[in-house]
Amino acid sequence: MATIWTHRDSNIRKTWLLITGFLIFVTTVGWVFSQVYGNPAIFLFAFVLSILMSVFSYWFSDKIVIATTGAKLLPDEAAPEVHNIIENLAITAGIPKPRIYIVDTPQPNAFATGRDPEHAVVAVTSGILEIMNRTELEGVLAHEMSHIGNRDMLVSTVVVVLVGVIQLLSDIFLRSMRWGFRGNDRDSGQAGAIFLLIGIALAILAPIAAILIQLAVSRKREYLADASGVLLTRYPEGLASALQKLSLDNTPMRQASHATAHLWLDDPYQGKQKTIGWFSKLFMTHPPIEDRIKKLREMDSRR
Repeated sequence: MATIWTHRDSNIRKTWLLITGFLIFVTTVGWVFSQVYGNPAIFLFAFVLSILMSVFSYWFSDKIVIATTGAKLLPDEAAPEVHNIIENLAITAGIPKPRIYIVDTPQPNAFATGRDPEHAVVAVTSGILEIMNRTELEGVLAHEMSHIGNRDMLVSTVVVVLVGVIQLLSDIFLRSMRWGFRGNDRDSGQAGAIFLLIGIALAILAPIAAILIQLAVSRKREYLADASGVLLTRYPEGLASALQKLSLDNTPMRQASHATAHLWLDDPYQGKQKTIGWFSKLFMTHPPIEDRIKKLREMDSRR
């Protein structure tokens, strides 16, 4: 089954490119502000922060995702069928059995996270366990196991922390603008103008950067996980039927956040009014669920 994971190496490279880009971005911003304020300590702070957050995002972002979603460890005796399905899929895929978590929400959904197969996590919601039969649940879990095998959940998990830090920096700089600039008096006019431009630029670029980083995860990862999951189960209709049920569900998720939305099997904002405009919808992290169902049923018709 090793031949299934065709994008594994490219996803690992993509992760390191994201981290490198983040290092350059934060360090550059720190250097600009150190020049504006005439204080080299700001550059040193930005450099150390970028290093620490990059390391943190790689090693601990899965724990952040678990904490953010409120997921709890799912014991074997609480859901033996889920554990049995995942154990069988792990053997078929040739990867270790991941830890299994549950998110207490009526919305049917699932996600995978972790930096590698040895530290992977699969989480399901209580809602999905209520409405899916075994075949549909197997299709869903095979999809999530494929994210682990393809290593694209490594990119997805790192994104959560890096996007959050970029947005935090934007917020800090905009608040600093509100408080007023406190540079050297002789340079206050020029430096204040630079500070204003930087603040405006960050206010614009931070959400764009978040979208672009999430686009690195790409809609294609969902199509790829759908196809790889079918190779594990040999039954496209299982996942197609599960997605059909998800498309009919409008239950909102209290645990939903824009930072982690791309991790889920389906858009967790279903049934919940989004605050993003029409332009941002062009960059949705999930492909239309109808397209995914169509592709799966085309695979089934070719069998």
